[in-house]
Amino acid sequence: MFTGIVEELGTVAQAGPRLVIRCSAVLSDLTPGASIAVNGVCLTAVEISADSFAADLAPETIARSNLGDLVSGSRVNLERPVTPATRLSGHIVQGHVDATGEIVSLEQLRDGNWWLKLRVPGTLDRYLVEKGSITLDGISLTIAALSGYVVEITIIPHTFAHTTLGQARAGARVNIEVDVIAKHVEKLLARP
Repeated sequence: MFTGIVEELGTVAQAGPRLVIRCSAVLSDLTPGASIAVNGVCLTAVEISADSFAADLAPETIARSNLGDLVSGSRVNLERPVTPATRLSGHIVQGHVDATGEIVSLEQLRDGNWWLKLRVPGTLDRYLVEKGSITLDGISLTIAALSGYVVEITIIPHTFAHTTLGQARAGARVNIEVDVIAKHVEKLLARP
């Protein structure tokens, strides 16, 4: 389980089915077989070196996320899983991407804030509510407004500077994970 609070920006050293990420902070206690979120996708670290780790991407992961779009030099959001003693600063994030969305726009507001508009698949709409949580590329965010299948989010200066949102451009795909609790509630209410 993750919180959606990005710990470090890593750099792709090798793209493809064997993804290699250059980084430093998240390596401090990373061990082979441990989970790590890369752009919000829970991956298993299979090889670890002094300045990088490698993870294998399953065909489902490549099809459902934006990890197949990465190239050497791409920046990625990294987060290690929570521990029982960790503060849950964001929200419950599993690292199980539901779909990808497309950035419509990212407009600068005053005081270093930004306004992000993201087109989401219609199948996810029922899980999205104003002031509810959403995870984009592994970043825990709060929905400020909904307009059709467009989610609108305020990005604070810290998030803009310390995540891949600082490089976001219109037309880019981002990984979306909706609130798992909403999905469970829906299933429970649907049962006779």
